[in-house]
Amino acid sequence: MRWAIGAVGVVMGLWGAVLVLPVVSVDLLLWFVAGPIVHDVLLAPLFAGLGLLIARWVPQPWRAAVQVGGTFTGVLVLLAVPLLWRPFAGGPNPGLVDRDYWTGLLVAVGVVWLGVLVTTLAGRRKRPHADR
Repeated sequence: MRWAIGAVGVVMGLWGAVLVLPVVSVDLLLWFVAGPIVHDVLLAPLFAGLGLLIARWVPQPWRAAVQVGGTFTGVLVLLAVPLLWRPFAGGPNPGLVDRDYWTGLLVAVGVVWLGVLVTTLAGRRKRPHADR
């Protein structure tokens, strides 16, 4: 059964390659080559270092919440980058493109970190001797 599922996956991958061949350009190749390189050379070491700093400097009751807040912040920034970088690059969609994305991103990140603060303080209130 595994061989059959594997064969279907290979056929689907080859069909996808056939469909994408007409639109292959230098930009597409750069995207597929530069993306993993940027991730492996810049982003992975940066976030590994941030994780080590959090583990070393953030107190234990705050550590998990700060890691979750950092992850949410990273996802929000990643989703916002295309609209912050080129705000009107997409097709016309009235009501969607005509907003202040910087303010929206800052408010969303503020809500995330407010949630980190509230969650951690509420957890400490339940366990007053957790620091010992």
